[in-house]
Amino acid sequence: MIDQSKNKGKQLLGSLILTFVSIIWGTGFVFQRVGMDSIEPITFTASRMTISAVAVGIVALFMKDAGASGGKGRLKDTVTGGICCGCFLVTATIFQQAGLVYTTAGKAGFITALYMLFVPVISFLIFRKRYSWLVWTAVFIGIAGMYLLCMTEGFSFAKGDDLELICAVLYSCHILCCGHFVTKGNPVRISAIQFVAASVISWILAFITETPSMDKIVSALIPIMYCGFVSGGIGYTLQIVAQKFTDPTVASLLMSLESVFAVLAGVLILHERMSMREAIGCIVMFTAIIIVQIPTSRKGIKPSGK
Repeated sequence: MIDQSKNKGKQLLGSLILTFVSIIWGTGFVFQRVGMDSIEPITFTASRMTISAVAVGIVALFMKDAGASGGKGRLKDTVTGGICCGCFLVTATIFQQAGLVYTTAGKAGFITALYMLFVPVISFLIFRKRYSWLVWTAVFIGIAGMYLLCMTEGFSFAKGDDLELICAVLYSCHILCCGHFVTKGNPVRISAIQFVAASVISWILAFITETPSMDKIVSALIPIMYCGFVSGGIGYTLQIVAQKFTDPTVASLLMSLESVFAVLAGVLILHERMSMREAIGCIVMFTAIIIVQIPTSRKGIKPSGK
């Protein structure tokens, strides 16, 4: 009973942290939107990833790995996990930015949010992990909420949407990758290595496809600093830490709330107006989150022998 209470407490803590993360990411959309006025998307991504790498790297360098065990095996999983997570993160971000050239922001947001569905599907195909009807219900309700929130012009598959679909798959892999390595390595150091890998890849691509300059970076410095320190350094590190206690499918639902908080941030900070459709979408999304938190006998059923 004591162990079950501790586990439930950790799961609740993980859910609260991921909700906080979605708030950080949601408000970050405001700064991303402002930053795009004076800098190219990959250069912006490379700059923010570099800031995150420095910030989290300093913390990881001086922190003590209390209670660590596993020696070289743990170090190997930390490094491997960081590199893999970084590759998935930066490629997902780049595909999303590339897709936005051809499609609307609303459609991009909805297609990207399909990682809510892809996470349990990929989890079943690779890890043979099954979920209860309650979790699947929450997933489909969440997708319906995202449709109401993002898709104001109806849906039809067009140019650029395939790039956003690839982005959704890559984000799903990032979530599952974090969930896999976080129990084997050090979460904060995995996050630091993730940002180093992401910054290196994005800078290479920025110099190949864009024209980075210090003037452009300085002109977007405030959005870069916010997205680097807050959205990246704090947000993605907390995501990895929280996933130690949270099932990947539940985590994907909680993190999808960033779209809800992005709309709310637009209303409060940019004085945008929320339509009735968007308000209903927000309510439906929150309903999905409440459903997935309802305790059942077994939400995720692990395969025998594991």
